[in-house]
This record gives sequence, C-alpha cells and structure tokens, in this order.
Amino acid sequence: MNQAYIHLLINHLPIIGSILGGLVLVHGLWTKSNQTKIAAYNILIISTIGAVIAYLTGEGAEEAVEKIQGISKSMISQHEDFALISLIALIILGTTSLIGLFFTLRKSSFSRPIAFIVLFISLISFGLIARTGYLGGQIRHTEINGGNAIQTQGEKIKDDD
Repeated sequence: MNQAYIHLLINHLPIIGSILGGLVLVHGLWTKSNQTKIAAYNILIISTIGAVIAYLTGEGAEEAVEKIQGISKSMISQHEDFALISLIALIILGTTSLIGLFFTLRKSSFSRPIAFIVLFISLISFGLIARTGYLGGQIRHTEINGGNAIQTQGEKIKDDD
C-alpha cells in the first residue's frame, strides 16, 4: 500500500464527512439533542483527520502520476494549491468542533451559539473540499473534464469523428 493508494482511499472522507456532519448538526440543533450534536462533532473531527491524511499523502500521489503521459502538471498544481486552503478550513472546522464538543458535554450555555458557528464553518469547508476533490478528479478522470484528452507537448489528439 503506497501513498497514492491511501490518498485515493481517504480523500472522500472529508468531502462526505463535512456535509454529513453539518446535516447531523442541523438535526441536533432542530431537535435540541445534545447526543446528536456530539455525534455531529465526532463526524466533523474524523473528517478533519481524514483531510490531514489526504493532504499528507498528496505528495506521494503526485509522484505516482506526474510522469504518466497526458497528466497536466498545472492541474496537479491547481489541486495542490486548493487542497492547502481546504486543509486550513477543515483544521478550523475540527478545532471548533472540539470546542463545541467540550461545551456540549459541559452543558454550557455557549453550546448552541458554537453549534451554529460550527455549522457555518462546515458548509464553507464542504464547498472548499468538494472543489478540491473536483480539481483532483480532473487529473485522471476525463469524464469530469468533458472527456477532453489533455494534449502534451508534441502529442496529437485523435478525433473519434
């Protein structure tokens, strides 16, 4: 098992987890259930851990694909740059989720306002990490970028007409 495999295996966790955690948090706020909010915070914290793992294995994944013909280095670079922004957002999300978890377990009056802050951050984080995933998918999935092959220097693209 190499870093590219781990990257591909784990990279969906922060995407799905950030929106799922947000939805569970909405349910917890709606029903005023501390147990549901605790579950949401745990999902969001696990999503943050997944984002860190995905980011740390990204370099190994890049090394595995950058020499493959037809791979655009600019797409890799764009994905990598956006991944850093997403990582920062998810670290903020994980940190605020830990704070929310602490206040919820303590049954503090700050629990509800912090839950709304975490919900807001989870929505932003989802948008950023979903965009990062989209950019990463374009590196190898031609069905995402309209089926257009990436022309490399000196290569002629065949037309199927």
